[in-house]
Amino acid sequence: MEPVAARKDGTVVHVSGPLVEIEGVDGLSMLELIAVGPRRISAETVAITGTRATLQAYEYTGGLKAGDVAAPTGGELSGLMGPGLLGQVFDGLMRPLSSAPMWLTPERSGSAEDPTSLAREWTFQPEAVPGTSVSSGDVLGTVPDSGSVVHRVLVPAGVSGKLGWLAPKSRVHLFDTVAVVGDHEVTLAERCPVRRPRPFRTRHTSTEPLHTGQRVLDLMFPVARGTAAAVPGGFGTGKTMMLQQIAKWSDADVIVYVGCGERGNEMADVLDGLSQLEDGRTGGKLIDRTVIIANTSNMPMMAREASIFSGITVAEYYRDMGYDVVVIADSTSRWAEALREFANRNGDLPAEEGYPANLASELASFYERAGTVTTLGGKTASVTVIGAVSPPGGDMTEPVTTDSQRFVRSLWMLDRDLAYSRHYPAVSWTSSFARDAEALGTWHEANGQSGWAARRARAATLLAQADQLAELAEIIGTSSLPGHERMVLLGGRLLRDGVLMQNALSANDGFCSPEKGAALLDLVLDVVDACQRLVERGVAATTIERADLGLVLRAREETGPADAAAVKARSSEMLKALEALQ
Repeated sequence: MEPVAARKDGTVVHVSGPLVEIEGVDGLSMLELIAVGPRRISAETVAITGTRATLQAYEYTGGLKAGDVAAPTGGELSGLMGPGLLGQVFDGLMRPLSSAPMWLTPERSGSAEDPTSLAREWTFQPEAVPGTSVSSGDVLGTVPDSGSVVHRVLVPAGVSGKLGWLAPKSRVHLFDTVAVVGDHEVTLAERCPVRRPRPFRTRHTSTEPLHTGQRVLDLMFPVARGTAAAVPGGFGTGKTMMLQQIAKWSDADVIVYVGCGERGNEMADVLDGLSQLEDGRTGGKLIDRTVIIANTSNMPMMAREASIFSGITVAEYYRDMGYDVVVIADSTSRWAEALREFANRNGDLPAEEGYPANLASELASFYERAGTVTTLGGKTASVTVIGAVSPPGGDMTEPVTTDSQRFVRSLWMLDRDLAYSRHYPAVSWTSSFARDAEALGTWHEANGQSGWAARRARAATLLAQADQLAELAEIIGTSSLPGHERMVLLGGRLLRDGVLMQNALSANDGFCSPEKGAALLDLVLDVVDACQRLVERGVAATTIERADLGLVLRAREETGPADAAAVKARSSEMLKALEALQ
């Protein structure tokens, strides 16, 4: 690309909200950032026609007018990646909010570099041997960062050769040179274009589950590491709370939480919860392994579009160090609304419900960056993407919801009726799916969870039968049903209230280990089998229904988050009590 200093500036000819048209910039490239107007607003090139170009502005364009200067920068939208990301909050353009004023005024600087971060010193610990040959992805050294995550300084992609010089153990700044590979100087931090996926060696088909700590997901609709899941749900169905629980309890090394167009108080709740909650694996705080990107509903709309890709780039950066990363995007609907807003201003032909015709391909470009890969350095690591969908009016047939289902491996559909009956998480067992359930069942069988697939199949069958019989009972009355069908209804209630329901605010029930979840499910299935045997022996269904089943329903709250042994003890106690019924 021609040097920026030698290129001619252009001028603004048209402004319509986030859409800016310019003329006269020499050698302009697609996706190039342009600094527009006296405030040097960041704007990205999205279309070029002759000498005229269309830009999408990532900042407030109030006051921008025709005739203002449009200066090319020569670079793409990039995030500064290096130590110090964990535990911090950034906006959609990867600018740290810790150094921002209380109110984000339109005059805020477009610089992504925080002077405090640039001045901070880090302890570099060399790991490689000078004089040896290194290649892309090899570890040159480490930097203690935050909590249990050690920041690994890697040879950049596309760089290989003899390690001519390596810094000794010393205190360095972000842009200090710590190694020389061939004729390339490696600094502690690097700028990564957010639109381009970071390279890797190979992609794998993942068969290992990501444990979320939420029973309805881990037992019924699991998600594999390195795949994608979508969480559609209308207003009030508990999307944000469920995503916060996944952020708190999933067994990932790093969490990237992207608040895309959500309310500021929700992002404050996320930050406060992660800052207060202790990480059971390290003893530190969960915020120490979390990066938050907050582009709330009162921030510039097109920065929402960038925030999604900023988040996935941060995740790939830690993936390349060998970590398993979870990206939580709340919500992709707000991101799609930004695409629709810009497409309408640009005069693009609208597709269904006014969304641009390329909505599906844009969603695919985000979800396809999930994956379990062999990194350039030879490590196996993953990025798992979980995207919330907020359909207007709870309409699950709208384009963002239907298109998202094409690209995800797990769908966790939230049901309004369940939520309004105070059943949380309100995951519908009739509309949700997990495409990798069979493969993950094989993994569980090979890793000590014998009978996992059969247990899940029995639970799904019991729920389906209970739903069918509930509809019939509304017509003819429960007392008119045969005894064994009444036991199915009873089993469905025990399964819903004793296993699938989970109290996010409970110390014992907010998180559930896979072992405790399996024990709770076994408890309910064993009780159902015992009840069916009692019916076959002639015990009246009414007698069984009036029995005290509180041991089953209270087991999830009264046993520890990982106390499977206590649940099994309750199972023995409950079965003995049932056998005593006459």
